[in-house]
Amino acid sequence: MKIAENAAVSIHYTLTNDTGEVLDSSQGQEPLDYVHGSGQIIPGLEAALEGKEAGDKLQVTIAPEDAYGPRHDELIQPVPREAFEGVEDIQPGMQFQAQSEQGVQLVTVTAVDDTTVTVDANHPLAGETLHFDVEVASVAAQ
Repeated sequence: MKIAENAAVSIHYTLTNDTGEVLDSSQGQEPLDYVHGSGQIIPGLEAALEGKEAGDKLQVTIAPEDAYGPRHDELIQPVPREAFEGVEDIQPGMQFQAQSEQGVQLVTVTAVDDTTVTVDANHPLAGETLHFDVEVASVAAQ
């Protein structure tokens, strides 16, 4: 069966960035399961998998526009340290949930000083070209 709209798909994958650093992988674990066409994986990978069958292997490079989008500088902003009431030791790299106009959003701390915490609401992989090495484990009707 070929991968098409509403197919139940399982894939093994390794995700790397432009420098070859492994960012994520299913190797040694259960494959990633998703329903094709439901938006559960990034658009560029979903498009590359269309029409593939169990056992197919592919390498695909996905531009930021078809992955997590470009970085937006306006999503990086200083927040008064008082907004983190109850958190004593704030460090760069920590992640928090913040309420935004779009609902709950994950932000990453990028800098901290005595009065301000700078947070970045971009997805951690925004602006990155992603490289996937994929093997289709199974395809089934939903």
